[in-house]
Amino acid sequence: MVEALKEVEVAYAAVDRQVLLSVAVPAGTTVRAALVASGIGMVFPDLDLAECPVGIFGKVITNPDTRAVQSGDRIEIYRPLLADPKEVRRLRAAKAAEARSRNQ
Repeated sequence: MVEALKEVEVAYAAVDRQVLLSVAVPAGTTVRAALVASGIGMVFPDLDLAECPVGIFGKVITNPDTRAVQSGDRIEIYRPLLADPKEVRRLRAAKAAEARSRNQ
């Protein structure tokens, strides 16, 4: 019997470029295995596919080694944050408050 293939996309945005790859994988393939099958590791050799955080359509997947892909999924590889967004907002608010107090 012919095994059904699932068409998925793998997306990664590095600092200097973005890549979107399409790959057909057998039914039951895990998210992590689909990443490896896509060949994205050859495009970005510094990317640690075994440990990198991933998601599907913007939702983080906590178990990519067991979660099977569905046809049409877009697997996204996430980079670590350079700064904590809450801390950046706090610093911006403090700077704005200081500027307001100087202008009064």
